[in-house]
Amino acid sequence: MTTISYPSKPSPGDRVAVISPGAGLPGLFPLPYELGLERLRKEFGLEPVEYPATRKMGSTPQERADDIHAAFADPDIKAVIASIGGDDQITVLPLLDRELIRANPKPFFGMSDNTNLLMFLRNTGIVGYHGTTVMCELGRPGAMHPQTADSLRAALFTSGEYELRPAERWNDVNRDWADPATFDAEPQTRPGTGWSWVNADQVVEGRSWGGCLEIVGWLLMADREIPHLSEFDGGVLLLETSEEMPSANEVFWTLRNMGERGLLQRFSALLMGRAKTWSFEQPNGPEEAARYATEQREAVLRAMGVYAPNTLIVFDVDFGHTDPQLVIPYGGNVRVDGAARRITVTY
Repeated sequence: MTTISYPSKPSPGDRVAVISPGAGLPGLFPLPYELGLERLRKEFGLEPVEYPATRKMGSTPQERADDIHAAFADPDIKAVIASIGGDDQITVLPLLDRELIRANPKPFFGMSDNTNLLMFLRNTGIVGYHGTTVMCELGRPGAMHPQTADSLRAALFTSGEYELRPAERWNDVNRDWADPATFDAEPQTRPGTGWSWVNADQVVEGRSWGGCLEIVGWLLMADREIPHLSEFDGGVLLLETSEEMPSANEVFWTLRNMGERGLLQRFSALLMGRAKTWSFEQPNGPEEAARYATEQREAVLRAMGVYAPNTLIVFDVDFGHTDPQLVIPYGGNVRVDGAARRITVTY
């Protein structure tokens, strides 16, 4: 089994790297990016440091790998935060110097396409943090969601247990980042509906693995950064879907193939993030959004029923591509208490 440890945390006043391992979208959408940088400074007391490819669209995999290496190697940088995701980070992984990063462990925060780097770090023995990018969560119009901000603050600066709580209010509808009026007010939110539990007559405590389902599927196809299956025994699987909004069939097929590989059966719990049900390409109304989420849940239950029927499952956990976004330690400890309906992570 890989020995995984938590890297040292930053303190207010420290310098933190802001990098774009997937895509240089800050160069296209400066408004949420600059807002996110401002909040890092004013609300978290951290000094963001940019790298050459951070705002560069079309950067090469080598340029992005160079930024990762520079951020981890610099002793004055105390944490690394992704600006946003993308769809090309898988091409960066073969260029990374594992020994350099292992010798300079730091907390890394990101999600979506950053599932790639989170997996790499876990296999290198470093706990990462699934959640919070500069443009999406820190750059949220109006204000950060209070549950996101509280979770991020705890993950950044503390090292103890933290109880995740269902969203009191949530949202998954976006507005145009190119329009300055978008940032005049917070997004409209809906009342929370709580989490849904399956096989909740058990308590599971283990290390987490997974991430954005589409990216997990790509990594499995490329057979990249996938450890021996025994690494997953008794662990907690994290899965969530992106704004690409894969169909229920696609979700089922990916999970089925994970089951055929012998992977699903290894985990003792599955946390399924709240489904992203709206995109600019598919602006679902409330009925269509509810139907999409229901069909996704049925697809997950169908696959788990075949390959891992006794696994403890929690649906609609607030991580991934919806708002709020709770931070979950990647490769770190997660406790899922079915009887008490509680999820506790160790930051």
